[in-house]
Amino acid sequence: MKPLCIQINWQRHFGGGELYTRFFSEALHTLGWETRIVVNRKATFWHDLGLEGVSFLPIDHGREIPDLLPQTPTLIVTHTTLPPDLAQRVAQQHRLAGFVHMPLADRDPRGLAHYHQLFAVSAYVRATILARSHQHVHAEPLLGVADLKPRAAAGGPLIRRSEYDWDRRKVRDRVLSWLEPLVEPLRPHPTFARRQGITLGIVSRLTPIKQFPLLFSHLAPVLAGFPEVRLEIFGSGGYASVRDLKQALAPIGSRVRFWGHQSDPASIYPQLDYVLSGLPEREAFGLNLIEAQACGTPVIAIGAPPFDETVLDGASGHLYTDPRQDGGASFAALMHRLTSGETRPDPRLAQAHLTQFSPAAFQDRVARAISGLSL
Repeated sequence: MKPLCIQINWQRHFGGGELYTRFFSEALHTLGWETRIVVNRKATFWHDLGLEGVSFLPIDHGREIPDLLPQTPTLIVTHTTLPPDLAQRVAQQHRLAGFVHMPLADRDPRGLAHYHQLFAVSAYVRATILARSHQHVHAEPLLGVADLKPRAAAGGPLIRRSEYDWDRRKVRDRVLSWLEPLVEPLRPHPTFARRQGITLGIVSRLTPIKQFPLLFSHLAPVLAGFPEVRLEIFGSGGYASVRDLKQALAPIGSRVRFWGHQSDPASIYPQLDYVLSGLPEREAFGLNLIEAQACGTPVIAIGAPPFDETVLDGASGHLYTDPRQDGGASFAALMHRLTSGETRPDPRLAQAHLTQFSPAAFQDRVARAISGLSL
């Protein structure tokens, strides 16, 4: 009889934590575990992820979770931190572990105190957990996988889609989400084609944790001085995030294009010269950066945790000084080098670096992590 792991991820929107749930489930499957995932009933994307041998337990509210769990002690792994009362109740009967997908620098969910084990996705995240005095943290960061399988059914060519991912909890976003279907058919929906020059790209959800508006308030004035540099943005976000980003990018005008969310990032990365990260301190890992590198596309990121874990400077991409510290001087120097003909690094040649993000390496780390969670 296979050992059972029940995961809990009740997020309604697809993001890095949901992609992580996929490749963690695949690692468990390879290691011989049966897997069930508690999901939000309104999250419709799970059945498009190609998870073989995984069953889903849909819920409307977290209070339903205890009734879904077996009577016998079971390994429970969360991707969404449980509230304190629920975490305590689950931990009394089961072995409760959880991934920490975000740094705890400015937050500390109280439910974490009841967990038997916490898994950090990077050394940076692990350091922020320890700084909050949580000692039940697995010694090894689990990192992640360059998972390039489509997030949904194959989407064909890259066609411009809406750059908005409406947050229907907000009245403004909810109203605009009703109006957009009336306006969107009137807008052009071109197919993506590279333009001349150097193509920088963002392949990411446009969420506040990325801090893209703040980043480009420093970088856009620099990019304005390099007319051969283009910026292509693949991702969507809430109204305010997109509005603020567009305002920050005003200095480069028509050299930036928004393409909306795309379900097959593997078709995007090879068409870009470099992939850009956001600001570092709220980032946990940067899955999009290792995906790009696995496709042979180098990345450009600020030389600070967690990006110094995922980017090998000069080999898989370039690290530069935080523009909040030097006014963008380091980034400007990098742009000058790139536009002067510097050879673009090929991340695929950095084999030792990329190997740590392979499914096999991740599976080995998962095996070590769960081996200490005896029931």
